[in-house]
Amino acid sequence: MGELLDRMEPLLARMPAVKPPEGHVHFKNKLMWTAAVLLLYFILTNIPVFGLSATSIDVFEYYRALLAGAQGTILHLGIGPIVTASIVLQLLRGADLIKINTSDQRGQVLYMGLQKVLIFVMIILEALPNVLGGWMSADPAVSAFFGGNAGFVMLLIFLQICIGGVLVMFMDEVVSKWGIGSGVGLFIVAGVAQGLINGFFNWEATTDQFAVGFFPRLFQVIADGSNFIEYFGLQLLALVTTVGLFFIIVYVESTRIEIPLAHANVRGARSRFPVKLVYASVLPMILVRVLQANVQMIGMFLSSIGFTALGEYNGSTPINGLMWYLAPINQPQDWMWWLSSFTGTGHAVWEVILRVGIDCTVMILGGALFAIFWVKTAGLDSKHVARQIQNSGMQIPGYRRSPAVLERYLDRYIPRVTVIGGVFIGLLSVMANMLGIIGFVGGTGLLLTVSIIYRLYEQIANEQMMEMYPFMRGFFDKE
Repeated sequence: MGELLDRMEPLLARMPAVKPPEGHVHFKNKLMWTAAVLLLYFILTNIPVFGLSATSIDVFEYYRALLAGAQGTILHLGIGPIVTASIVLQLLRGADLIKINTSDQRGQVLYMGLQKVLIFVMIILEALPNVLGGWMSADPAVSAFFGGNAGFVMLLIFLQICIGGVLVMFMDEVVSKWGIGSGVGLFIVAGVAQGLINGFFNWEATTDQFAVGFFPRLFQVIADGSNFIEYFGLQLLALVTTVGLFFIIVYVESTRIEIPLAHANVRGARSRFPVKLVYASVLPMILVRVLQANVQMIGMFLSSIGFTALGEYNGSTPINGLMWYLAPINQPQDWMWWLSSFTGTGHAVWEVILRVGIDCTVMILGGALFAIFWVKTAGLDSKHVARQIQNSGMQIPGYRRSPAVLERYLDRYIPRVTVIGGVFIGLLSVMANMLGIIGFVGGTGLLLTVSIIYRLYEQIANEQMMEMYPFMRGFFDKE
C-alpha cells in the first residue's frame, strides 16, 4: 500500500482544494465566511433536481437529519459521501493498511488528497444506485421534451446530484479553513433545526385528521375532544424525550476531568486540559448511522433488481429478511408492537426484541469502536496531545517535562474515557430513537446538534479570548 501511495503522490498532491489562509483570520471574518456558506447551503437545498419525477423514492428518508441533505434537490446526497469516505479511511488506518504520518507536511498532503479521492468515489457510488435502482425516475414531461429519451434525463439527474456532492465537500472545506467549526457539523445543525421547527409548527395533516406539528396537533386534538392519549400520547412522549435529551447532553458535555498545566518559561501562566466524558464528541455516531444507511441502500438496490434473499422493501422501509433486523429503530412505532401504527406487522414479539437488541449492540459497539478510531485520526490520542502540550511550552506541575511522561499520564484517562463516552452516547442515541424525537430528526440527530452547538459556543468563546489576548495564540499553536 505504501508503494501505491508513493505512485499516487503526484495525483494526490494536485487534488483541488480550498486555499488555506496565510495567517490569522479575524473572528469577524470567520463569522462572515460561516454565515455565507450556511446561506449557500439553504439556497442549494431549495434548488430541485431538473428532470426528477415527483414520485421518486427517498432512499435516505430515515437518515435525512444526519446526512444534512434534502430529498430531490441538488444536495440530495448531503454529507453522506464525506462521512462514508471517512469511515473507509479510518478502517484502513485502523487495520494499519495505510501508513501516513500526518505530523509532517507531506503526510498531511497525502492524507487530504486520498480523502478527496475517496469522497469523489463515494459520490459516484452513492449516486449510481439512486439512478440505476429506480428510486429516482425521470419526469415524463421532461423526457418528452428531449424526444422521449429518458436515459438522457437520468444522466442529467446523475450529474446534478454528483455536482451537489462536490459542492458540499468544498463548502465543508471552506468552513474548516476560513470559518468556525466544520461544515459537516454546521449542515447537520441546519438540517435538524429545520426538522425541529417543522415538528413543532407544521399544520399539514398526517395519517389521521390532525396536523403533524406538536402545537397545531395539540390545539386540534383538544378542540375536537378526541382521545388525548390515542392521538397525542406519542407526541407528548417525544416532547419529554427531546427536552430531557437536550439537558442530558449539555450536562454530559460539561462533565470533564481537567488536567492542570503550567507554562515552563512564563511564571504564573497556567491552564487546564479538559478530558470530557464525551471525549471523541458525538460525531463518531454519524459514522455508525451512515454505515447503517449504506447497508440499507445496498439491501434496497439488491431488492430492486430482484434479489430478495436479504429482504424486501416497501418504499425505503424493509419489511422482512435480514435487512429488517439490521434496520435501526427510528421511532416508537418500529418496536411498540401493541400500537395500531406498528410498522412491523407480521413479526412476532421475539423478532421485535431481537431487532432492538441488534440495534443496541451495533450502536454501543460501533460507538466505542469509531470513537477510538476518531481519536486516533483526529490527533486526540495521548501521544498527539502530549506532543501538542510539549510544543506549546506547557507541562504538568510536578512532572518532568517530557512527551513520554505526558503520554503515560494522559493514558490514565483518555483511552478509558473515549470508550466510556462512545458506549454512553451509543446507548443514549438508541433510547432516544426508541422513545421518539420531535420533528422526526432522530435521537442521533438531536444528540449531534446539541453537542455541535455546545462545542461551537466553546470555540467562539475561545476565538474571542484569542482576539483579546493575541499572545495566547502562541501558547496554544493558533498561528
